[in-house]
Amino acid sequence: MSARLLLVATIAVLAAFAGASAMKSADVVRDAQAAAVPAQAPAPFSHVLEPLDGSHLKVTLVEVRYGPGGSSPPHSHPCPVIGYVIEGSLRTQVRGEPEAVYTAGQSFYEAANGAHIVSANASTDKPVRFLAYFTCDRETPLMQPVPGAAPPARP
Repeated sequence: MSARLLLVATIAVLAAFAGASAMKSADVVRDAQAAAVPAQAPAPFSHVLEPLDGSHLKVTLVEVRYGPGGSSPPHSHPCPVIGYVIEGSLRTQVRGEPEAVYTAGQSFYEAANGAHIVSANASTDKPVRFLAYFTCDRETPLMQPVPGAAPPARP
């Protein structure tokens, strides 16, 4: 038996054992949750991804912070990105799409290789923090400059 197959088999046995021993307490937790939460809670964000090579998938989560009035130079991401604003308000625009402002609690999607011509704090007196969740199917830098693109104008 190969080492990889042995590892997979061992993990499966451990998972089955852990699942059986936790089943009773899981039933209690599930019953308590069912009483408090609707059966079908809506997803806060969902977006179909373009086809990716599933044998090399890697996700990276990056926290981005811009101070009041701050921004980044025009850039692109070679992988699709899902963003989630933690605090403040983010002004963003991918070439060919309208500019948008996202506030705390909102999510957004950027397709791979889009020219991100605006990524800026929409406020001149409060910071913005957001998470960028990259899904890549190859090793690559997560941000690349966009040659010849003008930096974003201040609001």
